Amino acid sequence: MTDLTGRTALVTGGASGIGAACARELASRGATVTIADVDDVAAKELASELHGETWAVDLLDVASLEELHLDTDILVNNAGIQTVASIVEFDPAAFRRIQTLMVEAPFLLIRAALPGMYSRGFGRIVNVSSVHGLRASEYKVAYVTAKHALEGLSKVTALEGGPHGVTSNCVNPGYVRTPLVEKQIADQAAAHGIAEDQVLEKVMLTESAVKRLVEPAEVGSLVGWLASADAGMVTGASYTMDGGWSAR
Repeated sequence: MTDLTGRTALVTGGASGIGAACARELASRGATVTIADVDDVAAKELASELHGETWAVDLLDVASLEELHLDTDILVNNAGIQTVASIVEFDPAAFRRIQTLMVEAPFLLIRAALPGMYSRGFGRIVNVSSVHGLRASEYKVAYVTAKHALEGLSKVTALEGGPHGVTSNCVNPGYVRTPLVEKQIADQAAAHGIAEDQVLEKVMLTESAVKRLVEPAEVGSLVGWLASADAGMVTGASYTMDGGWSAR
């Protein structure tokens, strides 16, 4: 596919997991991809493979983003972290860190990218949300809060960007086979007092009709379509890829 030839794309948290899958998909469609990640070494390795570029950035340093001017046709807000704990035991600093990375940083990047998108009359903003942007789970108060906020940010961006040819959408996967989820298995086992091999069946996939993890490439494929010309009338939407979890 070459439908994004001549377009530029920026993927945050793009060096691994879902971000890397999105970067590969956009590059396969012809876009020149910049991989933004705190792990500069991994970002450079992937950028070399995709003939793309890198941006070594710590998105927790939001002050450095306040005067940023971002020239990109496609922005994929993907970077994220997770902490699993009950509300009464949740570290307030960890709660603030997750909101900073997963809400404030996407806001600032969208703010930096919109002027250029408006001037070109084209823009695609894809926010990697989660089924937890639509549903809640115990022990994930910061993550669920952040993803719900990201949904609102995406919808406001869709309303403001629509007259300028800019779309904004969320993708909402269930549990994806990534290092972040693999780490959660151990954390969830401790939180629920069960063995690690029981976490998928009894915790992660309990609400899913399809009993498997989502593959990163599946998320990347949806992101690629949302960035394409075919999705020009799709905006303000949240696309679930959760095996039926949110159907309940």
